[in-house]
Amino acid sequence: QESMHAYAANVYTTVIEELMKGKQRKFIAVEQEFFRLWWDMVATDIQKQQVHQLLQEGRLEFVIGGQVMHDEAVTLIDDQILQLTEGHGFLYETFGFRPQFSWHVDPFGASATTPTLFDLAGFNAHLISRIDYDLKADMQKNKKLQFVWQGSPSLPERQIFTHVMDQYSYCTPSQLPFSNRSGFFWNGFATFPDPPKDGVYPNMSLPVTDANLHLYAQTMVANIKERAAWFRTGEVLWPWGCDKQFFNASVQYSNMDLLVDYINKHSAEFGVTVQYSTVSDYFQAVYSRNLTWEIRDSQDFLPYSTEPFQAWTGFYTSRSTLKGIARRASSLLYAGESFFTQYVWKHPEGSVCKYKALKQLQSLRWAVSEVQHHDGITGTESPKVKDMYLNNLMYGMLNVKKLMASIIFDINNAKKNGEVYSSVYTKGSGKPDVDLYVVVYNPLAWNITTFVTVSVSSEAMSVYDELGYSVPAQVQSSVESQSTYDLYILVAISGLSYRKYSIKPSDGKQSAFIGSSIKYKRRALTGADGQGRQLFPVVNNCYQIVFDQNTNLMHSITERETNQTVQFTQEFLEYHVNGDTKKGPISDNYLFAPNASAVPASKAVGLEVMSGSLMTEIRQYFYSDVTSQDYIYAVYTRLYTVPEGYDGELLCHRIEQEYSVGPLELNREAVLRTSTNLNTKQLLYTDNNGYQMQKRPFKAYVNNTVARNYYPMVQTAYIEDDTTRLMLLAERAHGVSSQGNGQVEVMLHRRLWNNLQWNLNNNLTLNDSSVVRPVIWLILGTKAVTNTLYRASGLALEHRPVVMFGALSGHKPRLPRRLQRNSVHDLPVTVPPNLHLQTLSIPGWRYSSNHAEQVRSIHMGKQKQGDADFSRVLLRIRHLYEVGEDPVLSQPVMVDLKSLLKGLGSVMAVEERSLTGTWDVNTLKQWKWKTAQYPGKRFFNSTETSEDFIVTVHPKEIRTFFVYFQVQ
Repeated sequence: QESMHAYAANVYTTVIEELMKGKQRKFIAVEQEFFRLWWDMVATDIQKQQVHQLLQEGRLEFVIGGQVMHDEAVTLIDDQILQLTEGHGFLYETFGFRPQFSWHVDPFGASATTPTLFDLAGFNAHLISRIDYDLKADMQKNKKLQFVWQGSPSLPERQIFTHVMDQYSYCTPSQLPFSNRSGFFWNGFATFPDPPKDGVYPNMSLPVTDANLHLYAQTMVANIKERAAWFRTGEVLWPWGCDKQFFNASVQYSNMDLLVDYINKHSAEFGVTVQYSTVSDYFQAVYSRNLTWEIRDSQDFLPYSTEPFQAWTGFYTSRSTLKGIARRASSLLYAGESFFTQYVWKHPEGSVCKYKALKQLQSLRWAVSEVQHHDGITGTESPKVKDMYLNNLMYGMLNVKKLMASIIFDINNAKKNGEVYSSVYTKGSGKPDVDLYVVVYNPLAWNITTFVTVSVSSEAMSVYDELGYSVPAQVQSSVESQSTYDLYILVAISGLSYRKYSIKPSDGKQSAFIGSSIKYKRRALTGADGQGRQLFPVVNNCYQIVFDQNTNLMHSITERETNQTVQFTQEFLEYHVNGDTKKGPISDNYLFAPNASAVPASKAVGLEVMSGSLMTEIRQYFYSDVTSQDYIYAVYTRLYTVPEGYDGELLCHRIEQEYSVGPLELNREAVLRTSTNLNTKQLLYTDNNGYQMQKRPFKAYVNNTVARNYYPMVQTAYIEDDTTRLMLLAERAHGVSSQGNGQVEVMLHRRLWNNLQWNLNNNLTLNDSSVVRPVIWLILGTKAVTNTLYRASGLALEHRPVVMFGALSGHKPRLPRRLQRNSVHDLPVTVPPNLHLQTLSIPGWRYSSNHAEQVRSIHMGKQKQGDADFSRVLLRIRHLYEVGEDPVLSQPVMVDLKSLLKGLGSVMAVEERSLTGTWDVNTLKQWKWKTAQYPGKRFFNSTETSEDFIVTVHPKEIRTFFVYFQVQ
């Protein structure tokens, strides 16, 4: 909002005005969030008309067109797709406009997921800038800044022409040889919080006059020629602008016009002509040269360094709480969307207001989209902006929880039965004298068996299902507080369905198992090696974990099926970092610059083991010394034993760990290092955005080797030797590295302060005194076994069941104990284990999926009318596996969409669309860039959907459909 006031609204107001004054002038805009705020709150009807005209003339161009320019390192593919779809839906509904080019100039490093997504969205070319400084210099020298990028090894036909900006990046070079003021930025720099009253901004460039016109032209031409030497064609993309520019477009364009006209009048002398251009104009010119381009494979451009001591690997962990809440919000949105979609189609007579419901979902779509910004989820914003992101996320989450509770209330005839439902658990609702209901929704399109946790006030509890049968549960003293208990309930729920459980004070007959506690003496970590080891095991059907009583640390893990034992220890370490620019490189929100190797963070460990028949929880507390009162770190490790009759494969095979980290001392970066005896040769694997894996061999550098070997883990990382793999699955992004053979370390938290002037001006010092509680699941086993488990497990962690609470209100007579099983159970939505139901939602867009019709209705001014459309359902299906990754799971899968969705109603029509829904795939004709591999043209898999609604989904494909049901 402050940016809107200080400059952003003025960008659109003044640029539109200036574009109307000169037919030669052009402009590109990226982020829809600012544009939509301007469109809804500032723009006049005349300005709106002018925007329509300028878009039709191709003089205003939206590039990317997402809600924001998203970060590429720490975002999840689901959220990248969401924010693109959010922006594209608005642009298509409002203008009939579909972006076809990217301008990803500011994310800190580039992921290989992006070329695949942008190709699927219908783009013709992709543009990036921030890649390693030494790599860029090399590519520049050899004219290799442009290539055709095949982002996915399994989808070679999904490729996109990619342009990497040269060393000057996306801003106009501002050095002038004839003036000590910066050049080419005539509107100066934006001021916060208010624009200056007199219109005079700081740092306004020397105006162009007859006296300096030739000098300005020489400077510009020299820079253009310098850059021309780095590219294969005679066209040079010269970005004119920078961060927070064009808020006073009249002074900008009037000076630019003079310069452009002068160079073109003297083009024979200068050897250069200049024209205003959009990204589309530039790529069209390069494309029409019809050159043959090199292919880049699926290797990404991460991590990113700007100079020897500036590795941008700190932001992989910065503001861990924000990263965690952003992912929780995304997961809740995913659940809320499918829950609402099912409600609309299964309960057409329902009493929940659909328009209000859509607004509730939209508030969370907006919040989750906005936080994907490259200065959002990255943690590279000031505390005030971080608070705005958090407030918007919390508000959206509350809305969606309210919506889900109101749907449950409606479906269950709760009014009649005197029940109340609440999305949030209020203290006191667990009083033993009140019957508590727990409604658990499984948002995944698979059957799941897992535990949900409810806080209760007594140990004597019983849990029953809808039919009054006893449900396995375990209760034990809470980690969090002395006075409450954690009740773990074993739930088995089919795809996209919910179950209702009642929790009652125990009558002694069928109560939950009570976990018993053994506390071990706190042990100093020093000098423990000399004694004979005292080992004790913790066992379930899949693993035996052995602890060493001399240190209270983990000692080894045996995978029971193969009887393979891996030495396994975990410890917390801290990197001490510098905050004083006079003393050397600093760590900040962006950068990680360790002084030396990490040092152990604790000298003593306390241990408590809670054991019961369903679960064993090992609680380790790490202290700065043997006598300290408070611990700085804790690990809670859970191992599950699944009773007969339940499918416990995923539960049995995961070792769940939850950490408590902080508050840290200043200028400390906390890591959990896991050391094994696997001979990994220091090779690490990490994911790109939860979509595909990247190989990360350890690289030695002259400087900054530790920081430059950190990579983002968005969802998955693993190390392995010839026989065994150790997999880590995360519910938020972290930096991860392998600093030694058999080791993997995860950065969990950072607390920093520095005196770099730019950071102080922008309040970017990351003095984060919070306690963070991330969760990581470990899977240990053969490659074959971990292959079959890790995709499903990663999604099971991402999309844990949504738990809602209900109670019988007042003292109405008790109803018969058998709660009716709901119609929601009747036909679950289930896909095979190698597919993921990526999206099932009702977007509400009012646009026609026939392009000619959509353009016509916009032309006639009809797009302003009409209510949200509830008849169109957006469906996406993603294949989780790579070609050749697994003998069974890597096979293509045939899906009968009619049968898949029969629980929602009778499917009448299916249209296959581009990734964000704006193109009919059968009419989408993308440019075919020539490569040595495909000299003629790109080939495409045929994506025809057959008449009988059966589609074949190939490895790594993401297929997008509009589905229409028969109206009941």
